[in-house]
Amino acid sequence: MHPLLSKTAIALVVSALAQGFAQAALFAVDPGPYLPANGSFAAWYQDTHGRTLDLCLSKAVSSRVPSAPGAPTYMCNLLPTPGVFDDAQPIVFPTNFPDEAFWFTVDGTIVDAARGIDLAYGSAIEAAFAAEEPIDGDQVSFARVRIRVDVPIAGTYVITHPYGVDVFNVDTPGRRAINMTRDIGIGTPKTYDGALKGDVGPFLRSVNGPYTETNPVTGQAETFIGDPNLEEAVTGSPFNTNFLRIEGPGGLDLRTTVFAVSGKLSSVIRPTPMIPQRSTYSRHAGDSAPVAQQDVFVMAPPPPATVTLDSNNPVLNLREANTTGNWYAQSSTNPSLPGTLQVTADNHLAIPTSTPTTLPMPLTDLVVIQRAEYSLSTGQITVVASTSDETSPPVLTATSGTGAAIGALSGDGAVKTLATGISPIPPAKVRVTSSNGGSDTEEVVIVQ
Repeated sequence: MHPLLSKTAIALVVSALAQGFAQAALFAVDPGPYLPANGSFAAWYQDTHGRTLDLCLSKAVSSRVPSAPGAPTYMCNLLPTPGVFDDAQPIVFPTNFPDEAFWFTVDGTIVDAARGIDLAYGSAIEAAFAAEEPIDGDQVSFARVRIRVDVPIAGTYVITHPYGVDVFNVDTPGRRAINMTRDIGIGTPKTYDGALKGDVGPFLRSVNGPYTETNPVTGQAETFIGDPNLEEAVTGSPFNTNFLRIEGPGGLDLRTTVFAVSGKLSSVIRPTPMIPQRSTYSRHAGDSAPVAQQDVFVMAPPPPATVTLDSNNPVLNLREANTTGNWYAQSSTNPSLPGTLQVTADNHLAIPTSTPTTLPMPLTDLVVIQRAEYSLSTGQITVVASTSDETSPPVLTATSGTGAAIGALSGDGAVKTLATGISPIPPAKVRVTSSNGGSDTEEVVIVQ
Protein backbone atom coordinates (compact mmCIF):
# COMPACT_ATOMS: atom_id res chain seq x y z
CA MET A 1 0.00 0.00 0.00
CA HIS A 2 2.99 2.29 0.28
CA PRO A 3 5.28 3.65 -2.48
CA LEU A 4 8.06 1.35 -3.61
CA LEU A 5 10.66 1.99 -6.29
CA SER A 6 13.35 -0.55 -7.12
CA LYS A 7 16.78 0.91 -6.41
CA THR A 8 18.00 0.44 -9.98
CA ALA A 9 14.99 2.21 -11.42
CA ILE A 10 14.62 5.33 -9.29
CA ALA A 11 16.76 7.80 -11.23
CA LEU A 12 15.35 6.98 -14.63
CA VAL A 13 11.74 6.87 -13.47
CA VAL A 14 12.00 10.30 -11.86
CA SER A 15 13.68 11.61 -15.01
CA ALA A 16 10.84 10.35 -17.17
CA LEU A 17 8.25 12.03 -14.98
CA ALA A 18 10.21 15.28 -14.90
CA GLN A 19 10.10 15.41 -18.69
CA GLY A 20 6.32 15.56 -18.52
CA PHE A 21 5.34 12.04 -19.47
CA ALA A 22 2.91 11.85 -16.58
CA GLN A 23 -0.11 14.07 -16.39
CA ALA A 24 -2.81 14.14 -13.80
CA ALA A 25 -6.29 14.18 -15.35
CA LEU A 26 -8.75 13.83 -12.52
CA PHE A 27 -10.97 16.85 -12.09
CA ALA A 28 -12.91 16.68 -8.83
CA VAL A 29 -13.66 14.59 -5.76
CA ASP A 30 -16.69 14.33 -3.51
CA PRO A 31 -16.29 17.13 -0.91
CA GLY A 32 -18.37 15.30 1.70
CA PRO A 33 -19.96 14.71 4.09
CA TYR A 34 -18.61 11.15 4.02
CA LEU A 35 -21.06 8.40 4.93
CA PRO A 36 -20.57 5.07 6.75
CA ALA A 37 -22.14 3.24 3.79
CA ASN A 38 -18.98 4.15 1.86
CA GLY A 39 -16.70 3.51 4.81
CA SER A 40 -16.52 7.30 5.28
CA PHE A 41 -14.59 7.53 2.00
CA ALA A 42 -15.35 10.01 -0.75
CA ALA A 43 -18.37 8.76 -2.67
CA TRP A 44 -16.97 9.64 -6.12
CA TYR A 45 -14.15 10.99 -8.32
CA GLN A 46 -14.69 12.83 -11.61
CA ASP A 47 -12.17 12.89 -14.46
CA THR A 48 -11.52 15.56 -17.08
CA HIS A 49 -13.51 13.55 -19.65
CA GLY A 50 -16.59 14.06 -17.49
CA ARG A 51 -17.06 10.55 -16.13
CA THR A 52 -17.79 10.24 -12.43
CA LEU A 53 -17.11 6.92 -10.69
CA ASP A 54 -18.51 5.81 -7.34
CA LEU A 55 -16.50 3.84 -4.83
CA CYS A 56 -17.17 0.41 -6.31
CA LEU A 57 -18.82 -1.70 -3.60
CA SER A 58 -21.58 -3.25 -5.72
CA LYS A 59 -22.13 -7.00 -5.73
CA ALA A 60 -23.43 -6.97 -9.30
CA VAL A 61 -21.87 -9.77 -11.35
CA SER A 62 -20.95 -10.02 -15.00
CA SER A 63 -23.52 -11.35 -17.45
CA ARG A 64 -20.68 -12.05 -19.89
CA VAL A 65 -18.48 -14.23 -17.68
CA PRO A 66 -20.26 -16.89 -15.56
CA SER A 67 -19.58 -17.03 -11.85
CA ALA A 68 -18.27 -20.20 -10.23
CA PRO A 69 -19.02 -21.53 -6.72
CA GLY A 70 -17.14 -19.32 -4.30
CA ALA A 71 -15.84 -17.15 -7.13
CA PRO A 72 -18.44 -14.60 -8.23
CA THR A 73 -17.50 -12.55 -11.28
CA TYR A 74 -18.09 -9.19 -9.62
CA MET A 75 -18.18 -6.05 -11.73
CA CYS A 76 -16.28 -4.35 -8.88
CA ASN A 77 -12.92 -5.48 -7.57
CA LEU A 78 -14.22 -6.78 -4.26
CA LEU A 79 -11.33 -8.58 -2.60
CA PRO A 80 -12.23 -10.91 0.30
CA THR A 81 -9.79 -10.91 3.22
CA PRO A 82 -10.20 -13.65 5.86
CA GLY A 83 -11.12 -12.17 9.21
CA VAL A 84 -11.62 -8.71 7.73
CA PHE A 85 -14.03 -8.84 4.80
CA ASP A 86 -16.35 -11.70 3.83
CA ASP A 87 -17.91 -10.89 0.47
CA ALA A 88 -20.70 -13.40 1.09
CA GLN A 89 -21.98 -11.23 3.95
CA PRO A 90 -23.50 -7.73 3.84
CA ILE A 91 -20.99 -4.89 3.58
CA VAL A 92 -21.04 -3.05 6.91
CA PHE A 93 -18.45 -0.54 8.06
CA PRO A 94 -16.26 -1.25 9.95
CA THR A 95 -17.18 -4.83 10.92
CA ASN A 96 -17.29 -6.30 7.39
CA PHE A 97 -15.71 -3.88 4.98
CA PRO A 98 -12.95 -4.34 2.36
CA ASP A 99 -9.50 -3.33 3.57
CA GLU A 100 -8.93 -2.22 -0.03
CA ALA A 101 -11.61 -0.86 -2.36
CA PHE A 102 -11.48 1.00 -5.64
CA TRP A 103 -13.09 3.77 -7.59
CA PHE A 104 -11.22 2.60 -10.69
CA THR A 105 -8.85 -0.16 -11.75
CA VAL A 106 -7.11 -1.15 -14.97
CA ASP A 107 -4.87 -4.20 -15.32
CA GLY A 108 -2.83 -5.49 -18.24
CA THR A 109 -0.24 -8.20 -18.83
CA ILE A 110 2.41 -9.13 -21.35
CA VAL A 111 3.76 -12.68 -21.13
CA ASP A 112 6.31 -14.11 -23.57
CA ALA A 113 7.71 -17.31 -22.09
CA ALA A 114 10.10 -17.82 -24.99
CA ARG A 115 11.77 -14.48 -24.28
CA GLY A 116 11.48 -14.69 -20.50
CA ILE A 117 9.18 -11.67 -20.16
CA ASP A 118 6.34 -11.58 -17.63
CA LEU A 119 4.92 -8.08 -17.17
CA ALA A 120 2.04 -7.12 -14.88
CA TYR A 121 0.69 -3.57 -15.02
CA GLY A 122 -1.98 -1.97 -12.87
CA SER A 123 -3.34 1.50 -12.25
CA ALA A 124 -6.04 2.43 -9.78
CA ILE A 125 -7.75 5.03 -7.67
CA GLU A 126 -7.74 3.15 -4.40
CA ALA A 127 -9.35 3.41 -0.98
CA ALA A 128 -7.38 1.90 1.89
CA PHE A 129 -6.58 2.23 5.57
CA ALA A 130 -3.34 3.44 7.11
CA ALA A 131 -3.05 0.36 9.34
CA GLU A 132 -4.45 -1.94 6.60
CA GLU A 133 -7.61 -2.78 8.57
CA PRO A 134 -10.98 -0.98 8.46
CA ILE A 135 -10.74 1.51 11.30
CA ASP A 136 -12.58 4.81 11.29
CA GLY A 137 -10.09 7.66 11.16
CA ASP A 138 -7.55 5.66 9.13
CA GLN A 139 -9.14 6.20 5.68
CA VAL A 140 -6.81 7.27 2.85
CA SER A 141 -7.02 7.33 -0.94
CA PHE A 142 -4.37 7.49 -3.63
CA ALA A 143 -3.63 7.14 -7.32
CA ARG A 144 -1.51 4.05 -8.02
CA VAL A 145 0.65 2.97 -10.93
CA ARG A 146 2.30 -0.44 -10.47
CA ILE A 147 4.69 -2.18 -12.86
CA ARG A 148 6.27 -5.56 -12.14
CA VAL A 149 8.34 -7.40 -14.72
CA ASP A 150 10.42 -10.56 -14.85
CA VAL A 151 13.26 -9.97 -17.33
CA PRO A 152 15.97 -12.40 -18.48
CA ILE A 153 18.88 -10.02 -19.05
CA ALA A 154 20.25 -6.76 -17.67
CA GLY A 155 19.78 -3.53 -19.58
CA THR A 156 17.47 -0.59 -20.09
CA TYR A 157 13.76 -1.24 -20.45
CA VAL A 158 11.15 1.30 -21.58
CA ILE A 159 7.55 0.67 -20.61
CA THR A 160 4.82 2.73 -22.26
CA HIS A 161 1.37 2.58 -20.71
CA PRO A 162 -1.85 4.59 -20.87
CA TYR A 163 -0.67 7.04 -18.20
CA GLY A 164 2.92 7.64 -19.22
CA VAL A 165 6.35 6.22 -19.94
CA ASP A 166 8.66 4.70 -17.33
CA VAL A 167 12.30 3.80 -17.95
CA PHE A 168 14.14 1.20 -15.88
CA ASN A 169 17.84 0.34 -15.76
CA VAL A 170 18.04 -3.30 -14.65
CA ASP A 171 21.35 -4.45 -13.18
CA THR A 172 20.15 -7.79 -11.81
CA PRO A 173 17.74 -9.71 -14.05
CA GLY A 174 15.25 -12.26 -12.79
CA ARG A 175 11.88 -12.35 -11.08
CA ARG A 176 10.47 -8.87 -10.51
CA ALA A 177 13.71 -7.29 -11.59
CA ILE A 178 11.47 -4.32 -12.30
CA ASN A 179 9.26 -3.69 -9.29
CA MET A 180 7.71 -0.26 -9.02
CA THR A 181 4.68 0.97 -7.13
CA ARG A 182 3.99 4.70 -7.28
CA ASP A 183 1.23 5.83 -4.92
CA ILE A 184 0.37 9.55 -4.99
CA GLY A 185 -2.13 11.29 -2.75
CA ILE A 186 -1.84 9.67 0.68
CA GLY A 187 -2.37 12.47 3.18
CA THR A 188 -4.25 13.20 6.35
CA PRO A 189 -6.93 10.56 6.96
CA LYS A 190 -10.29 11.40 5.39
CA THR A 191 -8.62 13.88 3.03
CA TYR A 192 -9.15 12.63 -0.51
CA ASP A 193 -8.01 15.39 -2.86
CA GLY A 194 -4.39 14.17 -2.95
CA ALA A 195 -5.26 11.56 -5.58
CA LEU A 196 -6.20 14.40 -7.94
CA LYS A 197 -2.47 15.11 -8.24
CA GLY A 198 -1.59 11.55 -9.22
CA ASP A 199 -0.70 10.02 -12.56
CA VAL A 200 -4.03 8.24 -13.09
CA GLY A 201 -6.77 9.74 -15.26
CA PRO A 202 -8.87 10.17 -17.27
CA PHE A 203 -10.51 6.85 -16.50
CA LEU A 204 -9.87 4.26 -19.20
CA ARG A 205 -13.03 2.54 -20.38
CA SER A 206 -13.85 -0.46 -22.53
CA VAL A 207 -14.61 0.34 -26.16
CA ASN A 208 -17.41 -2.24 -25.85
CA GLY A 209 -19.06 -0.65 -22.81
CA PRO A 210 -20.68 0.72 -20.87
CA TYR A 211 -22.23 -2.38 -19.30
CA THR A 212 -25.42 -2.49 -17.25
CA GLU A 213 -25.93 -5.11 -14.52
CA THR A 214 -28.33 -5.53 -11.61
CA ASN A 215 -27.14 -5.18 -8.05
CA PRO A 216 -28.59 -8.22 -6.22
CA VAL A 217 -28.61 -6.35 -2.91
CA THR A 218 -30.64 -3.35 -4.07
CA GLY A 219 -32.32 -4.70 -7.20
CA GLN A 220 -31.20 -1.55 -9.01
CA ALA A 221 -29.57 -1.41 -12.44
CA GLU A 222 -26.00 -0.09 -12.34
CA THR A 223 -23.68 0.94 -15.14
CA PHE A 224 -19.98 0.11 -15.41
CA ILE A 225 -17.21 1.43 -17.67
CA GLY A 226 -15.75 -2.05 -18.13
CA ASP A 227 -15.89 -5.66 -17.02
CA PRO A 228 -12.86 -6.64 -14.90
CA ASN A 229 -13.47 -10.28 -15.82
CA LEU A 230 -12.64 -9.55 -19.48
CA GLU A 231 -9.63 -8.18 -21.30
CA GLU A 232 -10.78 -5.63 -23.87
CA ALA A 233 -9.54 -2.72 -25.95
CA VAL A 234 -9.84 0.60 -24.12
CA THR A 235 -9.97 4.31 -24.77
CA GLY A 236 -9.31 7.36 -22.61
CA SER A 237 -5.52 7.65 -22.34
CA PRO A 238 -4.46 11.31 -21.95
CA PHE A 239 -1.56 10.59 -24.33
CA ASN A 240 -3.57 8.45 -26.76
CA THR A 241 -1.43 5.48 -25.68
CA ASN A 242 -4.23 3.01 -25.13
CA PHE A 243 -1.76 0.13 -25.00
CA LEU A 244 0.96 -1.48 -22.89
CA ARG A 245 4.41 -1.86 -24.45
CA ILE A 246 7.83 -3.02 -23.29
CA GLU A 247 11.04 -2.30 -25.21
CA GLY A 248 14.42 -3.58 -24.17
CA PRO A 249 17.76 -5.16 -25.03
CA GLY A 250 18.18 -7.28 -28.13
CA GLY A 251 15.39 -5.58 -30.02
CA LEU A 252 12.74 -6.56 -27.48
CA ASP A 253 9.43 -4.92 -28.44
CA LEU A 254 6.19 -6.44 -27.13
CA ARG A 255 2.78 -4.89 -26.65
CA THR A 256 -0.86 -5.53 -25.82
CA THR A 257 -3.95 -3.45 -26.46
CA VAL A 258 -6.34 -5.21 -24.06
CA PHE A 259 -6.96 -4.52 -20.38
CA ALA A 260 -9.36 -5.49 -17.61
CA VAL A 261 -11.19 -2.37 -16.38
CA SER A 262 -13.50 -1.73 -13.44
CA GLY A 263 -15.47 1.33 -12.42
CA LYS A 264 -19.10 2.09 -11.58
CA LEU A 265 -20.62 5.17 -13.15
CA SER A 266 -22.15 7.47 -10.57
CA SER A 267 -25.67 8.88 -10.67
CA VAL A 268 -24.50 12.15 -9.15
CA ILE A 269 -25.16 15.13 -11.42
CA ARG A 270 -21.96 16.99 -12.23
CA PRO A 271 -21.18 19.92 -14.55
CA THR A 272 -19.05 19.31 -17.62
CA PRO A 273 -15.39 19.68 -16.58
CA MET A 274 -13.36 22.34 -18.33
CA ILE A 275 -9.84 23.61 -17.63
CA PRO A 276 -8.79 26.86 -19.37
CA GLN A 277 -5.24 26.54 -20.66
CA ARG A 278 -4.52 29.62 -22.75
CA SER A 279 -6.30 32.57 -24.37
CA THR A 280 -3.93 34.96 -26.14
CA TYR A 281 -4.03 37.42 -28.99
CA SER A 282 -1.52 38.80 -31.46
CA ARG A 283 -1.78 41.60 -33.99
CA HIS A 284 0.38 43.46 -36.47
CA ALA A 285 -0.11 46.17 -39.06
CA GLY A 286 -1.88 45.19 -42.27
CA ASP A 287 -2.39 47.03 -45.54
CA SER A 288 -5.47 48.86 -44.32
CA ALA A 289 -6.15 47.59 -40.80
CA PRO A 290 -4.46 45.54 -38.08
CA VAL A 291 -4.28 41.81 -38.71
CA ALA A 292 -5.34 40.06 -35.51
CA GLN A 293 -5.41 36.50 -34.22
CA GLN A 294 -6.88 35.03 -31.05
CA ASP A 295 -5.81 31.55 -29.90
CA VAL A 296 -7.91 29.65 -27.37
CA PHE A 297 -6.92 26.36 -25.69
CA VAL A 298 -8.96 24.41 -23.13
CA MET A 299 -9.09 20.89 -21.73
CA ALA A 300 -12.59 19.37 -21.75
CA PRO A 301 -14.22 16.02 -22.57
CA PRO A 302 -13.56 14.80 -26.13
CA PRO A 303 -16.33 14.44 -28.74
CA PRO A 304 -19.24 13.92 -28.71
CA ALA A 305 -18.79 16.81 -26.29
CA THR A 306 -18.71 20.29 -27.81
CA VAL A 307 -16.75 23.40 -26.85
CA THR A 308 -17.72 26.83 -28.17
CA LEU A 309 -16.24 30.32 -28.02
CA ASP A 310 -19.49 32.13 -27.24
CA SER A 311 -18.04 35.63 -27.04
CA ASN A 312 -16.99 35.50 -30.68
CA ASN A 313 -19.39 36.79 -33.35
CA PRO A 314 -20.40 34.42 -34.80
CA VAL A 315 -19.98 31.72 -32.14
CA LEU A 316 -16.88 29.66 -32.93
CA ASN A 317 -16.57 25.89 -32.45
CA LEU A 318 -13.33 24.64 -30.92
CA ARG A 319 -11.75 21.52 -32.45
CA GLU A 320 -10.39 18.32 -30.89
CA ALA A 321 -8.30 15.86 -32.88
CA ASN A 322 -7.34 12.69 -31.01
CA THR A 323 -9.81 12.00 -28.14
CA THR A 324 -7.41 13.32 -25.49
CA GLY A 325 -9.68 16.25 -24.62
CA ASN A 326 -7.38 19.05 -25.82
CA TRP A 327 -9.43 21.68 -27.70
CA TYR A 328 -8.33 24.66 -29.82
CA ALA A 329 -9.85 27.48 -31.84
CA GLN A 330 -8.54 30.57 -33.64
CA SER A 331 -10.43 33.79 -34.28
CA SER A 332 -9.41 36.70 -36.51
CA THR A 333 -11.33 39.25 -34.42
CA ASN A 334 -9.31 42.33 -33.45
CA PRO A 335 -9.93 42.52 -29.69
CA SER A 336 -10.91 45.50 -27.58
CA LEU A 337 -8.79 45.52 -24.44
CA PRO A 338 -9.04 44.59 -21.68
CA GLY A 339 -11.04 41.63 -22.91
CA THR A 340 -12.60 38.50 -21.48
CA LEU A 341 -13.71 35.53 -23.55
CA GLN A 342 -16.62 33.23 -22.73
CA VAL A 343 -16.16 29.52 -23.45
CA THR A 344 -18.78 26.78 -22.97
CA ALA A 345 -18.21 23.01 -22.76
CA ASP A 346 -21.19 20.66 -23.06
CA ASN A 347 -20.89 16.88 -22.57
CA HIS A 348 -24.56 15.89 -22.38
CA LEU A 349 -24.36 13.70 -25.51
CA ALA A 350 -21.91 11.38 -23.74
CA ILE A 351 -23.34 11.77 -20.24
CA PRO A 352 -27.00 12.85 -20.32
CA THR A 353 -26.94 14.24 -16.77
CA SER A 354 -23.90 16.43 -17.46
CA THR A 355 -24.71 20.14 -17.39
CA PRO A 356 -22.89 22.72 -19.57
CA THR A 357 -20.07 24.77 -18.08
CA THR A 358 -19.33 28.35 -19.14
CA LEU A 359 -16.11 29.99 -17.96
CA PRO A 360 -14.55 33.41 -18.48
CA MET A 361 -11.03 33.45 -19.95
CA PRO A 362 -9.03 36.69 -19.78
CA LEU A 363 -7.58 37.59 -23.19
CA THR A 364 -3.90 38.56 -22.91
CA ASP A 365 -0.97 39.17 -25.18
CA LEU A 366 1.68 36.47 -25.56
CA VAL A 367 4.99 37.42 -23.91
CA VAL A 368 8.18 35.58 -24.85
CA ILE A 369 11.51 36.10 -23.06
CA GLN A 370 14.22 35.88 -25.69
CA ARG A 371 17.18 36.50 -23.39
CA ALA A 372 17.70 36.44 -19.63
CA GLU A 373 21.41 36.68 -18.85
CA TYR A 374 23.43 37.73 -15.82
CA SER A 375 27.12 38.63 -15.93
CA LEU A 376 29.06 37.78 -12.77
CA SER A 377 31.91 40.09 -13.76
CA THR A 378 29.73 43.18 -14.24
CA GLY A 379 26.78 42.42 -11.95
CA GLN A 380 24.47 43.27 -14.85
CA ILE A 381 21.31 41.44 -15.85
CA THR A 382 20.08 41.71 -19.42
CA VAL A 383 16.50 40.85 -20.31
CA VAL A 384 15.06 40.88 -23.82
CA ALA A 385 11.39 40.06 -24.30
CA SER A 386 8.67 40.51 -26.88
CA THR A 387 4.91 40.99 -26.90
CA SER A 388 2.56 39.64 -29.52
CA ASP A 389 0.85 43.05 -29.74
CA GLU A 390 2.89 44.83 -32.41
CA THR A 391 0.33 47.57 -33.11
CA SER A 392 0.00 48.90 -29.54
CA PRO A 393 2.95 47.47 -27.59
CA PRO A 394 2.17 47.36 -23.86
CA VAL A 395 4.54 48.05 -20.97
CA LEU A 396 6.75 45.07 -20.08
CA THR A 397 8.07 44.78 -16.52
CA ALA A 398 10.66 42.35 -15.15
CA THR A 399 10.68 40.81 -11.69
CA SER A 400 12.70 38.02 -10.12
CA GLY A 401 11.23 34.57 -9.67
CA THR A 402 10.46 35.52 -6.07
CA GLY A 403 8.63 38.68 -7.12
CA ALA A 404 11.33 41.26 -6.39
CA ALA A 405 11.20 44.22 -8.78
CA ILE A 406 13.94 44.45 -11.42
CA GLY A 407 12.62 47.14 -13.73
CA ALA A 408 10.70 48.10 -16.85
CA LEU A 409 11.90 47.08 -20.29
CA SER A 410 12.33 49.84 -22.87
CA GLY A 411 11.97 50.07 -26.64
CA ASP A 412 9.50 51.50 -29.13
CA GLY A 413 8.44 48.25 -30.80
CA ALA A 414 7.23 44.85 -29.72
CA VAL A 415 10.74 43.77 -28.66
CA LYS A 416 11.95 45.49 -25.50
CA THR A 417 15.18 45.36 -23.48
CA LEU A 418 16.35 45.93 -19.92
CA ALA A 419 19.96 46.08 -18.70
CA THR A 420 20.49 46.92 -15.05
CA GLY A 421 22.69 46.08 -12.09
CA ILE A 422 21.80 43.46 -9.49
CA SER A 423 24.24 42.45 -6.77
CA PRO A 424 25.60 40.46 -5.18
CA ILE A 425 23.38 37.46 -6.02
CA PRO A 426 21.70 36.94 -9.41
CA PRO A 427 18.07 35.81 -9.53
CA ALA A 428 17.49 32.17 -10.43
CA LYS A 429 14.57 33.11 -12.66
CA VAL A 430 13.14 36.21 -14.25
CA ARG A 431 9.50 36.93 -15.01
CA VAL A 432 8.34 39.49 -17.56
CA THR A 433 4.76 40.72 -17.23
CA SER A 434 2.81 42.79 -19.73
CA SER A 435 0.37 45.56 -18.87
CA ASN A 436 -2.01 43.66 -21.17
CA GLY A 437 -1.87 40.57 -18.95
CA GLY A 438 0.64 38.28 -20.65
CA SER A 439 3.71 36.90 -18.89
CA ASP A 440 6.65 34.56 -19.34
CA THR A 441 9.20 33.08 -16.92
CA GLU A 442 12.66 31.81 -17.76
CA GLU A 443 15.73 30.63 -15.88
CA VAL A 444 18.57 33.14 -15.90
CA VAL A 445 21.71 32.13 -17.81
CA ILE A 446 24.83 32.93 -15.76
CA VAL A 447 27.95 34.05 -17.62
CA GLN A 448 31.35 35.21 -16.39
